[in-house]
Amino acid sequence: MSAALSGAVDLSALKARADAARQAPSKPAAAPAGGDTPAASGPFVFDVTEATFQADVVERSLQVPVVVDLWAEWCGPCKQLSPVLERLANAGGGAWVLARVDVDANPRIAQLFGVQSIPTIVAIAGGQPVDAFSGAQPEPQIRQWIGALLDALRDRLPGIAAAEAGAQGGVEEVYEEPTDPRIIAAEDALERGDYAAAEQAYQQILDVEPGNEEVKAALAQVKFTARAESADPSAIGKADADPSDVEAQLAAADVQVAMQQVDEAFARLINTVRNTSGEDRDKVRSHLVELFGLFPTDDPRVAKARRDLASALF
Repeated sequence: MSAALSGAVDLSALKARADAARQAPSKPAAAPAGGDTPAASGPFVFDVTEATFQADVVERSLQVPVVVDLWAEWCGPCKQLSPVLERLANAGGGAWVLARVDVDANPRIAQLFGVQSIPTIVAIAGGQPVDAFSGAQPEPQIRQWIGALLDALRDRLPGIAAAEAGAQGGVEEVYEEPTDPRIIAAEDALERGDYAAAEQAYQQILDVEPGNEEVKAALAQVKFTARAESADPSAIGKADADPSDVEAQLAAADVQVAMQQVDEAFARLINTVRNTSGEDRDKVRSHLVELFGLFPTDDPRVAKARRDLASALF
């Protein structure tokens, strides 16, 4: 399994949780925070929760590979990657299926796989993880990854060959509409891990189109991803030990957002705003507003944090 997942992954933990959920009185599933969630589309793409993970992922993976897409509504690269995976899954005719997991609504699944950033993609076969990668990838690379996955598992999983025969050739070529070359340049830089170049490319678009909300969101995501990848996991402990260390508070907030502890991250920075002044206060406020840009404007967590920030400032 690739380095996207760390340590052993024991899927039996979710099986036990699913069994307990089936025995308990039924109740409506919790809606993910952050507004409406785009529905899964196509016969071979479906949404998965902690309660359905055992049946929809583990048991189904005994017949065909199940590719698990761990995503969130606020994640810009997720919105680039997920539609590509959905198109390829539907074009594959059932040789593999795509299970989408909203990590905000199902945090235990993300914890199970030791996910440190999203999007993270995990392939499950025979009831166990067999490969994974994280971050948005170009479509040709995803096709190559899926092809290698099917080649490696075709003799082990009976459903692959049957589905491929029924689909008459498996994954079809998918026509893509032309894309803005400026955005392509930014995305190419992001895929290379050149966050500075990606940030510059997005900023150049905003200099010409200051009202482009999609590019604003992409720029916020690039800035955050660059910081989060270099963040020290011990930042939270350091920040808690010294509340007066402004840089530690900023780093800790980034780590908490990356761990989906969004409310805690916002509360940390708002409290720091209350306890600082001058340039330090402006720096914390700007950092917090930048974090707001990672989420939809109608996200209730952002709305509450904006109110709390206004109270702290005035």
